[in-house]
Amino acid sequence: MTDGEKEILLAPTPQGWVQAAAGRWRELLNDHAQCEKKAASSALALMFSYPEDRRLATALSRLAREELRHFEQVQKLMAALEVPFERQRPGRYASGLRAPLRTADPGRKLDLLLTGALIEARSCERFRLLAPRLPPQVGGFYAQLAHSEARHFEQYLELAQQAAALQWRRRLRELAENEAQLATAPDAQLRFHSGAPVHVPQPVG
Repeated sequence: MTDGEKEILLAPTPQGWVQAAAGRWRELLNDHAQCEKKAASSALALMFSYPEDRRLATALSRLAREELRHFEQVQKLMAALEVPFERQRPGRYASGLRAPLRTADPGRKLDLLLTGALIEARSCERFRLLAPRLPPQVGGFYAQLAHSEARHFEQYLELAQQAAALQWRRRLRELAENEAQLATAPDAQLRFHSGAPVHVPQPVG
């Protein structure tokens, strides 16, 4: 992990996930497209929840637009590579991250911002790990996305620090422990934010 990722993620992605994802990257593109839509949706939901926070609204408006551009780019890439869209069952990562979140403020806002930071940091790490292992057209795209996700998790973290200057570090540690377990435990499915699949296939071409 990079120094920035180490500041927020408590465990690296398992090599079993990297191996499986590199071999099944066409399948992973489907889930990646959904992740970009969800990222935009989460940013917009925060804007609607806290309209009085102008700094948050401005930052997340820009972030949401960028996530939607990424979604369009993934769709375009899938079409160029003739990767068909397939409906997939949701993985356990997102629901597992939501489980410990507080549902009332002032804690709710901090938890949502820190969760956004954790998701973006994990995405950044995985794009970076996959980029050199994929076909050039996909790998180059993922290398660019790694830089974008780094900016995103830093933005979420900055907003969290502004929301709760005295509490964010302790709460981040608590939520990061849960995230690390979700991202590293053996998983029945391969998803962009899953753990290593139980049966890891060998990479292919």
